Amino acid sequence: MIRFLVAALTLALGGAASAQDGPLRQETLEIGTSTNQIAITSDFSGADLTVFGAINDADPMLLSRGDYDIVVLLEGPKAEADVRRKERVFGIWVNRQTVTFEHVPRSYSISSTRPLSDIASPQALSSEGLGVDHLRISPVGYFDASDLATFRAAMLRLNATDELYEYEPDGVKFVSNSLFRASLRLSVNIPQGIHTVQAYLFKKGQLVDRRALPLNVVKTGFEAQITTAAHEYALFYGLAAVCIALMSGWLASVIFRKN
Repeated sequence: MIRFLVAALTLALGGAASAQDGPLRQETLEIGTSTNQIAITSDFSGADLTVFGAINDADPMLLSRGDYDIVVLLEGPKAEADVRRKERVFGIWVNRQTVTFEHVPRSYSISSTRPLSDIASPQALSSEGLGVDHLRISPVGYFDASDLATFRAAMLRLNATDELYEYEPDGVKFVSNSLFRASLRLSVNIPQGIHTVQAYLFKKGQLVDRRALPLNVVKTGFEAQITTAAHEYALFYGLAAVCIALMSGWLASVIFRKN
Protein backbone atom coordinates (compact mmCIF):
# COMPACT_ATOMS: atom_id res chain seq x y z
CA MET A 1 0.00 0.00 0.00
CA ILE A 2 2.81 2.36 0.86
CA ARG A 3 4.56 1.54 -2.41
CA PHE A 4 1.36 2.31 -4.32
CA LEU A 5 0.98 5.69 -2.63
CA VAL A 6 4.62 6.56 -3.34
CA ALA A 7 4.24 5.59 -7.02
CA ALA A 8 1.01 7.62 -7.40
CA LEU A 9 2.64 10.64 -5.76
CA THR A 10 5.66 10.29 -8.03
CA LEU A 11 3.47 10.19 -11.16
CA ALA A 12 1.45 13.19 -9.97
CA LEU A 13 4.56 15.23 -9.29
CA GLY A 14 6.08 14.11 -12.58
CA GLY A 15 2.93 15.15 -14.47
CA ALA A 16 2.89 18.52 -12.79
CA ALA A 17 6.57 19.03 -13.56
CA SER A 18 5.98 18.05 -17.20
CA ALA A 19 3.13 20.53 -17.45
CA GLN A 20 5.30 23.27 -16.03
CA ASP A 21 8.25 22.41 -18.26
CA GLY A 22 6.11 22.10 -21.41
CA PRO A 23 6.09 24.70 -24.18
CA LEU A 24 4.37 27.98 -23.36
CA ARG A 25 1.15 28.84 -25.18
CA GLN A 26 1.98 30.81 -28.32
CA GLU A 27 -1.05 32.31 -30.02
CA THR A 28 -0.87 32.96 -33.75
CA LEU A 29 -2.92 35.10 -36.07
CA GLU A 30 -4.58 34.35 -39.41
CA ILE A 31 -6.19 37.02 -41.60
CA GLY A 32 -7.94 37.36 -44.96
CA THR A 33 -9.50 40.23 -46.89
CA SER A 34 -12.76 40.59 -48.75
CA THR A 35 -10.81 41.44 -51.92
CA ASN A 36 -7.21 41.68 -53.02
CA GLN A 37 -7.76 44.54 -55.47
CA ILE A 38 -9.57 47.88 -55.31
CA ALA A 39 -10.53 49.43 -58.66
CA ILE A 40 -10.70 53.22 -58.86
CA THR A 41 -13.17 54.32 -61.51
CA SER A 42 -14.35 57.76 -62.53
CA ASP A 43 -17.24 57.59 -60.05
CA PHE A 44 -15.18 56.17 -57.17
CA SER A 45 -16.38 57.70 -53.89
CA GLY A 46 -14.39 55.66 -51.42
CA ALA A 47 -14.87 52.11 -50.22
CA ASP A 48 -14.82 49.89 -47.16
CA LEU A 49 -12.41 47.00 -46.85
CA THR A 50 -13.35 44.11 -44.57
CA VAL A 51 -10.62 42.06 -42.93
CA PHE A 52 -11.43 38.70 -41.34
CA GLY A 53 -9.18 36.90 -38.95
CA ALA A 54 -8.82 34.28 -36.24
CA ILE A 55 -6.64 33.70 -33.20
CA ASN A 56 -5.17 30.21 -33.10
CA ASP A 57 -4.46 28.49 -29.76
CA ALA A 58 -6.18 31.26 -27.84
CA ASP A 59 -6.66 30.83 -24.10
CA PRO A 60 -10.45 30.65 -23.43
CA MET A 61 -10.05 32.33 -20.06
CA LEU A 62 -8.13 35.26 -21.54
CA LEU A 63 -10.68 35.52 -24.33
CA SER A 64 -13.54 35.70 -21.86
CA ARG A 65 -11.74 38.42 -19.93
CA GLY A 66 -11.00 40.45 -23.06
CA ASP A 67 -7.24 40.22 -22.65
CA TYR A 68 -6.68 39.88 -26.39
CA ASP A 69 -6.61 42.95 -28.62
CA ILE A 70 -6.43 43.24 -32.38
CA VAL A 71 -5.09 46.16 -34.39
CA VAL A 72 -5.67 46.17 -38.16
CA LEU A 73 -4.36 48.82 -40.54
CA LEU A 74 -4.09 49.56 -44.23
CA GLU A 75 -0.93 51.40 -45.18
CA GLY A 76 -0.43 53.01 -48.57
CA PRO A 77 2.79 53.34 -50.56
CA LYS A 78 5.46 55.42 -48.86
CA ALA A 79 7.01 58.54 -50.34
CA GLU A 80 8.60 61.83 -49.40
CA ALA A 81 6.30 64.67 -48.32
CA ASP A 82 7.02 68.40 -48.06
CA VAL A 83 5.58 70.67 -45.39
CA ARG A 84 5.88 74.42 -45.94
CA ARG A 85 5.46 77.29 -43.54
CA LYS A 86 4.03 80.53 -44.88
CA GLU A 87 5.12 83.90 -43.57
CA ARG A 88 3.93 87.35 -44.45
CA VAL A 89 6.50 89.43 -46.31
CA PHE A 90 5.59 92.99 -47.33
CA GLY A 91 1.91 92.09 -47.00
CA ILE A 92 2.16 88.93 -49.11
CA TRP A 93 2.02 85.38 -47.77
CA VAL A 94 4.92 83.35 -49.16
CA ASN A 95 6.51 79.99 -48.38
CA ARG A 96 9.57 80.67 -46.24
CA GLN A 97 10.53 77.29 -44.76
CA THR A 98 10.15 73.74 -46.05
CA VAL A 99 10.72 70.43 -44.29
CA THR A 100 10.80 67.15 -46.20
CA PHE A 101 9.84 63.92 -44.46
CA GLU A 102 10.66 60.49 -45.88
CA HIS A 103 8.86 57.15 -45.59
CA VAL A 104 5.51 58.90 -45.22
CA PRO A 105 2.51 56.63 -45.94
CA ARG A 106 0.37 58.30 -48.58
CA SER A 107 -2.67 56.82 -46.87
CA TYR A 108 -3.14 55.21 -43.48
CA SER A 109 -6.33 53.67 -42.11
CA ILE A 110 -6.32 51.88 -38.77
CA SER A 111 -8.90 50.07 -36.62
CA SER A 112 -8.61 48.38 -33.25
CA THR A 113 -10.66 46.63 -30.61
CA ARG A 114 -10.29 49.67 -28.31
CA PRO A 115 -8.20 52.85 -28.19
CA LEU A 116 -4.53 52.19 -28.85
CA SER A 117 -3.53 53.94 -25.64
CA ASP A 118 -5.50 51.26 -23.74
CA ILE A 119 -3.95 48.36 -25.67
CA ALA A 120 -0.22 48.94 -25.31
CA SER A 121 2.28 51.37 -23.89
CA PRO A 122 3.48 54.36 -25.95
CA GLN A 123 6.91 52.72 -26.14
CA ALA A 124 5.45 49.53 -27.61
CA LEU A 125 3.35 51.49 -30.12
CA SER A 126 6.35 53.59 -31.16
CA SER A 127 8.48 50.47 -31.52
CA GLU A 128 6.00 49.04 -34.04
CA GLY A 129 5.04 52.40 -35.58
CA LEU A 130 1.40 51.75 -34.72
CA GLY A 131 -0.95 54.71 -34.92
CA VAL A 132 -0.74 58.05 -36.64
CA ASP A 133 1.07 59.61 -33.69
CA HIS A 134 3.70 56.86 -33.75
CA LEU A 135 4.47 56.69 -37.46
CA ARG A 136 8.17 56.18 -38.09
CA ILE A 137 8.85 59.12 -40.37
CA SER A 138 12.02 61.17 -40.32
CA PRO A 139 13.08 64.53 -41.79
CA VAL A 140 15.54 64.82 -44.63
CA GLY A 141 18.40 67.28 -44.13
CA TYR A 142 16.69 69.16 -41.31
CA PHE A 143 18.31 69.45 -37.91
CA ASP A 144 16.35 72.15 -36.06
CA ALA A 145 14.62 69.93 -33.52
CA SER A 146 12.70 72.82 -31.97
CA ASP A 147 10.37 73.15 -34.98
CA LEU A 148 10.37 69.51 -36.04
CA ALA A 149 7.35 68.51 -33.95
CA THR A 150 5.37 71.45 -35.35
CA PHE A 151 6.06 70.47 -38.96
CA ARG A 152 5.35 66.80 -38.25
CA ALA A 153 2.03 67.64 -36.57
CA ALA A 154 1.10 69.92 -39.49
CA MET A 155 1.77 67.17 -42.03
CA LEU A 156 -0.30 64.62 -40.13
CA ARG A 157 -3.11 67.14 -39.68
CA LEU A 158 -3.19 67.94 -43.40
CA ASN A 159 -3.37 64.26 -44.31
CA ALA A 160 -6.19 63.75 -41.80
CA THR A 161 -8.05 66.73 -43.26
CA ASP A 162 -7.78 65.17 -46.72
CA GLU A 163 -9.21 61.94 -45.20
CA LEU A 164 -6.03 60.08 -46.08
CA TYR A 165 -5.44 59.17 -42.42
CA GLU A 166 -8.36 57.51 -40.64
CA TYR A 167 -8.68 55.92 -37.21
CA GLU A 168 -11.51 53.80 -35.79
CA PRO A 169 -10.77 52.94 -32.13
CA ASP A 170 -13.58 50.35 -32.08
CA GLY A 171 -13.52 49.16 -35.70
CA VAL A 172 -12.47 45.59 -34.83
CA LYS A 173 -15.23 43.32 -33.50
CA PHE A 174 -15.08 39.73 -32.26
CA VAL A 175 -17.83 37.75 -34.01
CA SER A 176 -17.13 34.58 -31.98
CA ASN A 177 -14.69 33.48 -29.30
CA SER A 178 -11.64 33.75 -31.53
CA LEU A 179 -12.91 35.11 -34.87
CA PHE A 180 -12.87 38.83 -35.54
CA ARG A 181 -13.83 41.25 -38.29
CA ALA A 182 -12.39 44.68 -39.01
CA SER A 183 -13.62 47.46 -41.26
CA LEU A 184 -11.19 49.89 -42.86
CA ARG A 185 -12.30 53.02 -44.67
CA LEU A 186 -10.65 53.78 -48.03
CA SER A 187 -10.65 57.46 -48.86
CA VAL A 188 -11.81 58.79 -52.19
CA ASN A 189 -8.29 60.22 -52.49
CA ILE A 190 -6.56 56.90 -51.90
CA PRO A 191 -3.44 56.61 -54.11
CA GLN A 192 -3.01 53.74 -56.49
CA GLY A 193 -0.26 51.20 -55.94
CA ILE A 194 0.50 48.30 -53.63
CA HIS A 195 -0.95 48.82 -50.17
CA THR A 196 -0.35 46.56 -47.17
CA VAL A 197 -2.96 45.16 -44.81
CA GLN A 198 -1.37 44.47 -41.43
CA ALA A 199 -2.85 42.86 -38.33
CA TYR A 200 -1.33 42.77 -34.84
CA LEU A 201 -2.29 40.52 -31.95
CA PHE A 202 -1.74 41.81 -28.41
CA LYS A 203 -2.11 39.79 -25.23
CA LYS A 204 -2.24 41.83 -22.03
CA GLY A 205 -0.46 44.66 -23.79
CA GLN A 206 2.28 42.47 -25.26
CA LEU A 207 2.62 41.91 -29.00
CA VAL A 208 2.55 38.17 -29.69
CA ASP A 209 2.03 37.92 -33.46
CA ARG A 210 1.52 39.91 -36.66
CA ARG A 211 0.44 39.21 -40.21
CA ALA A 212 0.52 41.17 -43.48
CA LEU A 213 -1.21 40.89 -46.87
CA PRO A 214 -0.81 43.01 -50.04
CA LEU A 215 -3.70 44.96 -51.53
CA ASN A 216 -3.51 46.36 -55.04
CA VAL A 217 -5.25 49.67 -55.75
CA VAL A 218 -5.49 50.44 -59.47
CA LYS A 219 -7.24 52.91 -61.71
CA THR A 220 -9.46 51.44 -64.40
CA GLY A 221 -11.57 52.64 -67.30
CA PHE A 222 -11.32 56.00 -69.04
CA GLU A 223 -9.64 57.67 -66.06
CA ALA A 224 -6.83 55.10 -66.17
CA GLN A 225 -6.33 55.75 -69.90
CA ILE A 226 -6.04 59.49 -69.26
CA THR A 227 -3.50 58.89 -66.48
CA THR A 228 -1.46 56.59 -68.71
CA ALA A 229 -1.52 59.11 -71.54
CA ALA A 230 -0.45 61.94 -69.23
CA HIS A 231 2.58 59.99 -68.05
CA GLU A 232 3.67 58.17 -71.20
CA TYR A 233 2.70 60.72 -73.87
CA ALA A 234 3.10 63.99 -71.98
CA LEU A 235 3.62 66.17 -75.12
CA PHE A 236 0.54 64.90 -76.94
CA TYR A 237 -1.45 65.01 -73.71
CA GLY A 238 -0.50 68.69 -73.23
CA LEU A 239 -1.36 69.58 -76.83
CA ALA A 240 -4.69 67.79 -76.55
CA ALA A 241 -5.48 69.63 -73.31
CA VAL A 242 -4.73 72.99 -74.94
CA CYS A 243 -6.90 72.15 -77.96
CA ILE A 244 -9.80 71.08 -75.71
CA ALA A 245 -9.48 74.32 -73.72
CA LEU A 246 -9.50 76.43 -76.93
CA MET A 247 -12.49 74.54 -78.32
CA SER A 248 -14.35 74.91 -75.03
CA GLY A 249 -13.69 78.66 -74.99
CA TRP A 250 -14.81 79.06 -78.62
CA LEU A 251 -17.93 76.97 -78.02
CA ALA A 252 -18.84 79.00 -74.93
CA SER A 253 -18.43 82.25 -76.85
CA VAL A 254 -20.78 80.95 -79.54
CA ILE A 255 -23.41 79.76 -77.08
CA PHE A 256 -23.46 82.91 -74.98
CA ARG A 257 -22.96 85.39 -77.80
CA LYS A 258 -25.20 88.43 -77.50
CA ASN A 259 -27.17 89.17 -80.66
